[in-house]
Amino acid sequence: QVQLIESGGGLVQAGGSLRLSCSASGRTFSRDSMGWFRRTPGKEREFVAAVGWSDLTYYADSVKGRFTISRDNAKNTVYLQMNSLKPEDTAVYYCAAKAASIGVREREYDYWGQGTQVTVSS
Repeated sequence: QVQLIESGGGLVQAGGSLRLSCSASGRTFSRDSMGWFRRTPGKEREFVAAVGWSDLTYYADSVKGRFTISRDNAKNTVYLQMNSLKPEDTAVYYCAAKAASIGVREREYDYWGQGTQVTVSS
């Protein structure tokens, strides 16, 4: 059974950094794409970043230049390094995986983690 488990969330002050990890099991995602989404209560879940099997990356404009997505296929793990955090980055962050090419739409992803909370204070 496929599982994606996020970790690394927490409470930080604005300008601080966090590194989220997503550990996958039950499937090898080395030739698939993985992504990060986030959701704030009352809002739809939004795309944050994605990395393809070829290491192509894509970022939402709101996090571009501040966040970095990476993957370690040997560990079947994807990371999200978040720097220069802002209060508006506060959300539950979800790891997701999809077959084949990189994508930015929630409906394209096949597997989802349960999320990890990131709270950025001002």
